[in-house]
Amino acid sequence: MLYHKPSSPRRVASSLVALAFSLAAVPGLAQSAPDTPDPDAADSTRSPQIEDDLHNRNVDGSGLIVVTAPGLEQLDVLAGTSLVEGRELQREMNGQIGEILAKQPGVSATSFSPGASRPVLRGFEGERVKVLIDGIGAIDVSNTSADHAVSVEPLTAERIEILRGPAVLLYGSQAIGGAVNIIDKRIPTRRLNEPFHLDVLAEADTAYDLRSGAASLDLPLGEYFVAHVDGSYRNTNDMEVPGHTLSPALRADILADVAEETAEGNLDEAAELQEAADQRGVLPNSATETYSVNGGLTLFAGDSNLGFSAGYYDSAYGVPGRPGTGHAHGEEGGEEEGGEEGEEQVSIGLKQFRADMRGELALGDGFFSMLRTRVGYSDYTHTEFEGEEVGTVFDVSGIEARAELIQNDTGRLGGTLGVQYYYRDFEAIGDEAFVAPNRTDQFAIFALQEYDLDVFQIEGAARYEMANIESVPLGVERDFDLFSGALSFIYEPGGDDRLRIGITGSRAERAPGGEELFANGPHIATQAFEIGDVDLNKESAWGLEGFVRGEVGPATVSLSVFKNWFDDYIFLQATGAEEDDLPVFQYLQSDADYFGIEGEVKLPLVQSDRFTLGADLRGSYIEAKLDDGTPLPRIPPFSALAALDAGFAGIDGRFEVQYFGEQDEIAPFETTTDAFTFVNASLAFSPLRGNDLVRVMVKADNIFDVTGRRHASFTKDFVPLAGRNFKVSLLASF
Repeated sequence: MLYHKPSSPRRVASSLVALAFSLAAVPGLAQSAPDTPDPDAADSTRSPQIEDDLHNRNVDGSGLIVVTAPGLEQLDVLAGTSLVEGRELQREMNGQIGEILAKQPGVSATSFSPGASRPVLRGFEGERVKVLIDGIGAIDVSNTSADHAVSVEPLTAERIEILRGPAVLLYGSQAIGGAVNIIDKRIPTRRLNEPFHLDVLAEADTAYDLRSGAASLDLPLGEYFVAHVDGSYRNTNDMEVPGHTLSPALRADILADVAEETAEGNLDEAAELQEAADQRGVLPNSATETYSVNGGLTLFAGDSNLGFSAGYYDSAYGVPGRPGTGHAHGEEGGEEEGGEEGEEQVSIGLKQFRADMRGELALGDGFFSMLRTRVGYSDYTHTEFEGEEVGTVFDVSGIEARAELIQNDTGRLGGTLGVQYYYRDFEAIGDEAFVAPNRTDQFAIFALQEYDLDVFQIEGAARYEMANIESVPLGVERDFDLFSGALSFIYEPGGDDRLRIGITGSRAERAPGGEELFANGPHIATQAFEIGDVDLNKESAWGLEGFVRGEVGPATVSLSVFKNWFDDYIFLQATGAEEDDLPVFQYLQSDADYFGIEGEVKLPLVQSDRFTLGADLRGSYIEAKLDDGTPLPRIPPFSALAALDAGFAGIDGRFEVQYFGEQDEIAPFETTTDAFTFVNASLAFSPLRGNDLVRVMVKADNIFDVTGRRHASFTKDFVPLAGRNFKVSLLASF
């Protein structure tokens, strides 16, 4: 059970504000009587169809993606936006959001373990990348450390939006590098014109010994209500890997230790180290088990709606250990006892209860067309085990609420005005609780505006945020005033949205997180001694980004070039020291620069009534250094993907080659990663003649069983990516 501190007056007041916005969104409070549902409107929100990738696609007539995040229909402050849904989502489905998105331009993943992998956007991770559920934060501890999984089950996701650059002005200064918005169906957003709607997804593979399944059911309850229920289960075994689990450099170090222990007569220790050095084929202690269940209900009245959902998420996963690390656990036992405890396998169990509310109140033909509200509440517990013993327990309770007024489109001017509140109460319990209890309060106001001048558009965004971070046991309280803004100029050569060329300038500020301020102790899961700094300043950055996206001849193009200049950039750096037999990592602050290029080109090669063939080319490059020229840690190397997509007689095939370059521009005490290439293929077809609502997909990843290691990973030296993997999945809609 979570331990809850008394609510602060500021929290109570802000929660009442959020409740007021929620009540304002109740259609019955603003309209004398709900409108009778319009059959045509119901048809326009029909059940998903297979030809639309099992979901309504958000693509306008020009082929440009139209993002559905509130207030983001067209604004180019998004500058680099990707959408993953339908066939692509089924093909890339994984238990971790980071792995699903890792093939997108400018995206990598932390790949800490098969049970914990968070997105890395443009080289940014952790506190600078926010994971959202329909516009509201996950409210967990996945942003605080790479070993913490995101409390989201992708099996029940409808689509995933990647928002890079200044788009995060809508969602919070903590996401200075970008945001990932997961759209699920827990709160129904469409009326149904059918007795029920059922979606089913089942998967199995070889490299993880995966067995998973998910189902969601929507039911109309009378004229005004739609109910939803879903559930999922996922189970994997220890991951199969090519060759040795240890990198060549780490393996050489371990073998040197074997020789040293042998020379000193420590034969048992030498044998254990030799076993670790020889480990190959399987990554020990990497199994996972996850299940979730959710229910929701929405009231529809005219163009307004109000919905609620509640759900439970439970995940348990192993944390592979770094060979040769002996953790003495302070003064709890002698050297022998400490050594024995150091051999215990570490695993993590996390549980989250979450409740959400979503409202849309139609305001008519005045200046504002709609009031949108979103509120999320989370009660979260994360336990790190050493064998059967409890090491550290992280307890988090939090609430996030936002309200947005959407302006009516006047033909020239459009936009959004909004407010947002966030509260998190964090406590770590146990002998190795390396972060002091702390509370975070944030309140923000924001606005986005677009002014249309025919072939030219001007778009702007601004955000002001107050942040209060307090640790009562340490007697430390920090207050931050944060100002952020962005301004875009866009040119449409044809004046028809088919091609947009623009430039965006931005200014963003971020307050340090509680873990960056208050960490001080051994973290068993990351096998590091982490040290924060209570005197950290706010982080700020100027940014400049140029982009081209749209149609160039027959091709669809999206290209971005960006540069960020950081003042007081916060980063976690290895110091080379050891504490409690663990390497010491310390949060430091310095000026830094980021430069990057990312892009995607889709080109139709053959188009006929029976056969289609197209090319898909993607690539990204990032360079990030401190002012003195020292590279920042864990920056992904150059990567590129080339694929051919073919369709014939209802069968869709894809063949792709994915290349990751060598990364030898490294921070002090960091290791390099070698270049590698994965070759993948997939085939999708409908096994039932005349029924396109059932789709089977078979795929093979890493066909040539190549060893690959992600440079953004803390564990890259002893946690490689999966080896050759054959997978089959079934997606059905009824």
